[in-house]
Amino acid sequence: MKRYIINRLLLLIPTILGVTFIIFTIMSLTPGDPGRIILGQGAEQADVDQFNRDLGLDRPFLVRYVTYVANAVRGDFGLSYRTGRPVYESIRNRFPFTVTLAFLGVLGSMIIGIPLGILSAVKQYSFWDILGSVSAMFLAAVPGFWLGLMLILFFSLRLGWLPSSGVGTYQHYIMPAITLAIPGAARILRLTRTTMLETIRTDYVRTARAKGAKERTVVWKHALRNALLPIVTSIGVSFAAALGGTVITEAVFALPGLGTLVITSIRMKDTPQVMAAVLLLSFLFMIIILLIDLTYGFIDPRIKSMYR
Repeated sequence: MKRYIINRLLLLIPTILGVTFIIFTIMSLTPGDPGRIILGQGAEQADVDQFNRDLGLDRPFLVRYVTYVANAVRGDFGLSYRTGRPVYESIRNRFPFTVTLAFLGVLGSMIIGIPLGILSAVKQYSFWDILGSVSAMFLAAVPGFWLGLMLILFFSLRLGWLPSSGVGTYQHYIMPAITLAIPGAARILRLTRTTMLETIRTDYVRTARAKGAKERTVVWKHALRNALLPIVTSIGVSFAAALGGTVITEAVFALPGLGTLVITSIRMKDTPQVMAAVLLLSFLFMIIILLIDLTYGFIDPRIKSMYR
């Protein structure tokens, strides 16, 4: 197990280098002049050129890339072009909002999707199965921005129960979390139903029933545990993706999250800020995938024996 973890962590190095090169290349090739964007269209060309020279943008691409990697290895990710302050300050201030929103969204999708998926599988072809399947297909097709706007229209403007934007209290996270949870719950519901249908037809489940085990024990202890592997994968990937994919939700509810910061930095061609944010998200994504793989071993001991 320890050797497996070390090998996986070592694989992070070339992956991170690949991510840095790709993002740095994209930011360099995209049209736009950071000096002109930041100083404005009315600035003198001489001032724009001097601003770009101060940022080191007059140097060759490979020189700038190698310099960035060398500084990043020492923990220096540069200063934001827009603010002139270390990039980690903006990330540190915004990242907690994104993590909270992603966690609540995935948690809500689990609470809704897994029980309904189990119910649909156990009651196959019944009214509950049809209702769950139709609801999952409908909710999976609902655009996130439309759902968020409808929630604001109903709960904020019409009923006045919840704040429509900003952060401050737990109430500010209710509607954004629902906006993320509903489409995720639809995916988990369909996946849980499919895997449970495959599992409850296996020999060991029929044997457990033949021995007189209670149906609740058969479903929750025997069938669900062996059906969890793809569900755990989906949940983990959904959480990792939500860390960088909540831009639409953050925009609808005016949340100062990391996704909004990345979009703003891309528009301003703030390369250090974009690089730092993407590197953080890439690192967290790979760590979450590693944790998912390790979780497999606790769910199925046979897989644990393969970690060498």
